[in-house]
Amino acid sequence: MDPENELDELLDEVERKFCRDVSITDTSDTGSRRLHRARTSETTNLFSEEVDNLLKELLEDEKPQDVSKLKFPCKDSGAEQKFCPQSGGRRCCPVFIGGSSYPVGIGTSTSERSCDQLRCLSCDFRVLMFDHNEWDTSCDYLFFRNHMPDHQKLQTKLKKRRGFRAYACQCSWFCCSELMDLSGLTQLKWICGRHLN
Repeated sequence: MDPENELDELLDEVERKFCRDVSITDTSDTGSRRLHRARTSETTNLFSEEVDNLLKELLEDEKPQDVSKLKFPCKDSGAEQKFCPQSGGRRCCPVFIGGSSYPVGIGTSTSERSCDQLRCLSCDFRVLMFDHNEWDTSCDYLFFRNHMPDHQKLQTKLKKRRGFRAYACQCSWFCCSELMDLSGLTQLKWICGRHLN
């Protein structure tokens, strides 16, 4: 048997099993079969080119907004309550928290720093930090719910402890002395809210 005919028969079998829209009427007519395959390939290439052109047009139309023109409800006041979206900036990856002996800034796998731009996904508050302090054991949800973000009221439940750093949002609180990856602390719904520098 001719190797070319064997290949054609094998291709016909594949088309019958896997290509529902393809109908093969005459298995002896290899010329028309090749023409059909060429047309199918040509149609696929045209469709692919059209999709690529549409994607390019969409990407060209999409221009970044000027952040200076956007108006956000919260200003840089002493009592920042809600999350202000920031475009630009960099995020920590991974996100670390740590005691007061660890520097703050953008954390990476090579530069292990405590993130100082933490935001809570649950309550939408900025996470406050207090160096050389830990939370008193009497702290509860209602305390943070009622007193966040008032620093003076929050300090009534802080105890001085060298090397520790106390963290809190409106719904969660934590303190530590060692550097910790937030991905391992599943009870905290905190993320890096982007660093502008």
